[in-house]
Amino acid sequence: MLKTAQKKQRTWLIIWLVLTFLIFIMGISLGAASVSIDRILPILFGDGNFKESFVLFSVRLPRLFVLAAAGMALALAGAVLQGVTRNDLADPGIIGINAGAGVGITIFYLCVHGDLPNFAYILPVVGFFSAIITALSIYFFSYKRNQGVQPVKLILIGVGVASALSGVMMLLISSAERSDVQFIAQWLAGSVWGTDWPFLWALIPWLVICIPFILYKANVLNVLAMTEQTAIGLGVNIAKERLQLLMVAVALAAAAVSVTGGIAFIGLMAPHIAKQLVGPRYQFFLPITLCIGACLLMLADTIGRVAISTATVPAGIVVACIGAPYFLYLLRKND
Repeated sequence: MLKTAQKKQRTWLIIWLVLTFLIFIMGISLGAASVSIDRILPILFGDGNFKESFVLFSVRLPRLFVLAAAGMALALAGAVLQGVTRNDLADPGIIGINAGAGVGITIFYLCVHGDLPNFAYILPVVGFFSAIITALSIYFFSYKRNQGVQPVKLILIGVGVASALSGVMMLLISSAERSDVQFIAQWLAGSVWGTDWPFLWALIPWLVICIPFILYKANVLNVLAMTEQTAIGLGVNIAKERLQLLMVAVALAAAAVSVTGGIAFIGLMAPHIAKQLVGPRYQFFLPITLCIGACLLMLADTIGRVAISTATVPAGIVVACIGAPYFLYLLRKND
């Protein structure tokens, strides 16, 4: 049984790795400033003209690497939140964690007068602290003694907090300078703005630390997904493990949205698709979740760039067009 599951995981992992590579190549070759597929390797090896090299190394590669990293972070954060809360509808964007990070980042943006590239490494930290305050508040109000976290209550409180924080963002827009309003509006729409190399280097340490930790805690997540009584019977310190995993999930989500804006539903869809393919055990579906998250965000951004020739549709809107119906389907399914 275990060998069959491992074989199934390897097969699907290879398929999604290939899809990730193909979407990555498609993202490079499509867009207003495109690079033909047959020119990618020559340019990489230094045999390209100035325009081709600029487009590839300064525009396309950093953007796609940032998208892939952010997609993986959001997908993994969603998988962890679903396990910690025992709620299949949990997602950093839906329950307000992304909005919490956004308020902190926006206030920081206004304080530094828009000079974010020089503060690229600080942005994820700012997003983390504002997001963790939001997450702990949601967790506190949805927790009931002797019963643990109430799944439906968590979603309702999270949606309410997200709406309240959106109101705070509107307040910031109304009080901001005209030149700053565009950034806040782009963030709310999920328009990927941190597309330079410094923003990628700012994301990488968070992924390098958090991903191995979550993979190491896969068995703990399997236990937390059971009932409280079962988890306690198996000797798991529920409060401690939940707090640790919650903080790691928030760190990943905050790091991602600090450069991509308010993108929701990646953390909802990716884990569910992975579970449908290889089953609910975290050891099996987490690696595939990473690939699916990267694929979804890169594909959404590519569609947004090429769908309308005269404008760019924010990746957050493209993801929402897919994710909102999927959320309603899951809500109906779990009713």
